[in-house]
Amino acid sequence: MGVLTALLDRLPGPPAICQVCGSWPAEPVCAACRLRHAPSLGRCGRCAQLLTESASLCAECLTATEPSSVQRCLAAVDYRFPWDGLIGRFKFRGESGWAAPLGDLMVQCATRQDFLAPDMLLVPVPVTPARLAQRGYNQAWELCRVIGRRTGLLAMAEALVRLRDAPDQHHLPRAQRLGNLQGAFVAHPLHASGLAGKRVVLIDDVRTTGATLHHAGRALVQAGAIEVRALVLARTPQGAEDGRTPP
Repeated sequence: MGVLTALLDRLPGPPAICQVCGSWPAEPVCAACRLRHAPSLGRCGRCAQLLTESASLCAECLTATEPSSVQRCLAAVDYRFPWDGLIGRFKFRGESGWAAPLGDLMVQCATRQDFLAPDMLLVPVPVTPARLAQRGYNQAWELCRVIGRRTGLLAMAEALVRLRDAPDQHHLPRAQRLGNLQGAFVAHPLHASGLAGKRVVLIDDVRTTGATLHHAGRALVQAGAIEVRALVLARTPQGAEDGRTPP
């Protein structure tokens, strides 16, 4: 039985169907759909919002009175069709296998933008123990693991601790999100020394107002990180940051 099982394990799995267009055989998201729905677009270097003009920063970041702890942010796609639905399956329906194809999108985007360097440390945005128990995994860590394997960068799962969960942030305005997350993140006492003097890349699935990344980044800076960047899968489009319907 052991020999038979080993032989069966070596057989290729059934051909996949693209979960966007239904083409077969294909990867979970076929090459044509990636080309169509994940184009390389100009984005603000600080908040990853799409830019309509040739510029490095958006107007909001240029006029911000309080600089973010995250110096640069890069997003692979916009949080819209088909990525919003696929992220929902990955994050809320227990389909952790989406980490590989979605993480690959992030690596491809980071490679095009020369965003990662060999000395950087990958850190996932943490969830509370209660949320981890409810979901069964931290989606940011699952993406982080994929990115680490693809790039060879060290990924530190427990660099940060989330002390408390905020109310559902998805439909809250930026000011309320910032207040809800004040003091929510700290460096893990057993791993804080490993952050000192490091250039850190925060990994998360979706950036909306940036409140989560800002407070997580602040905890990294307080632990001695000399630079904090963020690499996210998706960026909420302008006009949807305060709960309004994306264009």
